[in-house]
Amino acid sequence: MEAVLDLLAEGSTIEALSIEAIAARAGVGKATIYRRWSGKDALMRDALSRLKGVLAQPAGRSLREDLVLLVGAVGRHIDPRAAKIMPCLVPEVHRSPDHFQVYQSVIEPRRQLMREVLRRGVRSGELRADLDIEVAMALLTGPMLVQRMLRWNAELDEESLPGRIVDGVLDGIRAR
Repeated sequence: MEAVLDLLAEGSTIEALSIEAIAARAGVGKATIYRRWSGKDALMRDALSRLKGVLAQPAGRSLREDLVLLVGAVGRHIDPRAAKIMPCLVPEVHRSPDHFQVYQSVIEPRRQLMREVLRRGVRSGELRADLDIEVAMALLTGPMLVQRMLRWNAELDEESLPGRIVDGVLDGIRAR
């Protein structure tokens, strides 16, 4: 997985990556890779999952706190290679249905966690009963992703931004 991430960070595209190149970079034979992964897509999924880091675990005490935690994790990567890799993956995800599926398999657990938090808010009566969960997730994650990936507004403080986003969205989706 480290070899995959190194190659991507150095500018290799997903299309150009081969099991041969990955094995050579890792200093192992192709058979070693195939013993652990069924192919390049499975290896890519695991490598990108590692790049995304450990899934944030909401405490479940407060809807707002849980949403701030999850929004704060959007686009945040501990691995410095992510800053080079993630923006380059966007065009590839759009061009290839296979790459789109790999990307979806990496981020779906994160989306599912946010869905669960929002559904809990609906069940508890904190959020509107008619809440469109998918649109609410887009409203919560979109601004953070744009700021982290594009550095859209240098004036925004990234430490306070997740709370500001959550507060702004909650104003529109709270039960009245």
